[in-house]
Amino acid sequence: MGEIVGAGLLAHVPTIVLPGETRRELNEGKEITLVTGLRQLREDVFGRDGYDTVVVLDSHWATTVEFVVTAHSRRAGLFTSDELPRGMCRMPYDFPGDPELAHAVARFAEAHGTFITPIDDPFLPIHYATVNLWKFLGEGLPGKRWMTIGVCQTGDMEDHFRLGRALADGIAATPGRRVLLIASGALSHTFWPLREIRDHEASDPRHVFTPQARAADEERIGWLKEGRHDKVVDTMDEFWTHQPEAKFFHYLMMAGALGERGCVAPARQYGAYENSVGTGQAHLWFDRPADGWTGTGPATSATSATTPPSPV
Repeated sequence: MGEIVGAGLLAHVPTIVLPGETRRELNEGKEITLVTGLRQLREDVFGRDGYDTVVVLDSHWATTVEFVVTAHSRRAGLFTSDELPRGMCRMPYDFPGDPELAHAVARFAEAHGTFITPIDDPFLPIHYATVNLWKFLGEGLPGKRWMTIGVCQTGDMEDHFRLGRALADGIAATPGRRVLLIASGALSHTFWPLREIRDHEASDPRHVFTPQARAADEERIGWLKEGRHDKVVDTMDEFWTHQPEAKFFHYLMMAGALGERGCVAPARQYGAYENSVGTGQAHLWFDRPADGWTGTGPATSATSATTPPSPV
């Protein structure tokens, strides 16, 4: 039986993969803590042996008529971003996938009233919400499998919870899998206009687009540190007014796999809450509690069977 052994809401902003000198030029001579936070997270979690597969819930990959999960045995190539090719250009990536898990997740689509298709097309594009985090957390660890699931732009909160439920059940049904989930994306996500954007490239959160968006982000970070996923879920209508990235579907898929509003795992924060040209960014990591994600026993989700304690 497989298990979810850790999960995170992680920022993937282009700044993190710029050369260090360039990062400091944009940030008043200082390193951004989104970089140092990822380095510490690798040391604490990803560089250890307590897992074998990473599933990225990618806020940049938007599908339309179904959820799509990558089912490649290996993905490799050079990535250049169409959004910012000057900063993300010909970045090499090479990692094994997990086709067995991808197909297991898809088999639970009907049971959860949703639509999931595994795809292994070698020409399927990859997005920097996956690549940038792999560069920090996966590169140089050849035995670790990585796979990606996109958000569905026609789906709502319930649809993304259903994907998460299917993901948890697919993991539980795959013998021996120890899985880390990454909800790759931002909190509030409004950019400054082009003629103003260069005045707001520093990481200080005073540059977040509005004080209200910053306050909403910081409130949710506080709740997540307390393990109050129920408050985040119950106030999504309010949070949507601050335009979270991808409608916060990356987080909602992760929450769906961890028990939704019943999840009680508290976050530990890596680095500070920071700005990226108007958007709110943070790294929050959730270890699986000893009594399970929902506090009702060591289960991978509210619908999954009992699993042994996490090795991470």
